[in-house]
Amino acid sequence: MKMKFIITTFTMVFLFCSVFAQIDSTKSRTADSIRIGGMIIVNNGKTDDKPVKTDGYNRHNSGSNISTSEFIFDLGFANWTDQTDYAGVTSQDYLINRPGFPSLDKNDFKLRTGKSVNVNIWLFMQRLNLIKHYVNLKYGLGVELNNYRFKSDITFKEDGVNPFNTSQAINHPFIFRDSISINKDKLAADYVTVPMMLNFRSNSENSHKGISLSGGVSIGYLYSSRNKQKSNERGKHKNRGDYDLEKWKFSYIAELGLGPAHLYGSYSPNSIFENGLKMLPYNVGIRFSNW
Repeated sequence: MKMKFIITTFTMVFLFCSVFAQIDSTKSRTADSIRIGGMIIVNNGKTDDKPVKTDGYNRHNSGSNISTSEFIFDLGFANWTDQTDYAGVTSQDYLINRPGFPSLDKNDFKLRTGKSVNVNIWLFMQRLNLIKHYVNLKYGLGVELNNYRFKSDITFKEDGVNPFNTSQAINHPFIFRDSISINKDKLAADYVTVPMMLNFRSNSENSHKGISLSGGVSIGYLYSSRNKQKSNERGKHKNRGDYDLEKWKFSYIAELGLGPAHLYGSYSPNSIFENGLKMLPYNVGIRFSNW
């Protein structure tokens, strides 16, 4: 019910923004006006609009209530807060323990901080004026790419035979500590994501000056996940599967702009796994944007 409410709210806001943008872009012009590129020329010598700056990445009409930026790129670090009840997860045969070895625990799911990477590609972001361009609604559409790199040698399986008891078939996702040394071991989770933020700007005229602060929420849908490994014994190996990952990802998000420089962050209060592990993911990094 909670997820349906979130999706319905996002849909209604997007419909409102689309209608507002169409109304703004179809304002009536005088009969004798001529448009040349982004300039409106009127016979009386005055213009009813200001030039539109177009550089391939940003389209902003200073007389408009809608401004758009395209292909914004984020680069940062991905990590999570581990709140898993390992005893309970093991009893569900989600974590398969190797006989004679310690049970899987929090140490097995620690990440290599410098090599766990978050990359976001925003196809577009729009800013809708709410109060004199100082307060705005900011929203967009893009993809979130998360690579969680593990310190230990663990393997994800969608289903199959228990690697330590070949007579036992497992018909649900499971994880086990592998018997080989894995040089590169990561879980990749990719989402189509819609962010929505309330944006505050100290300079309403120039995005490259002053301070900009945004905060809000995002909702993402998992479209791809895989466990990629590299070892001397097996070479490069890629297993695709859902691995009990939650299809929907809800996050709190924030952005801080100091002149042309931008920092971003996100945190999900919900686990990215549906039933087994309880990992609350967060990302921090730099946003490359000229807007």
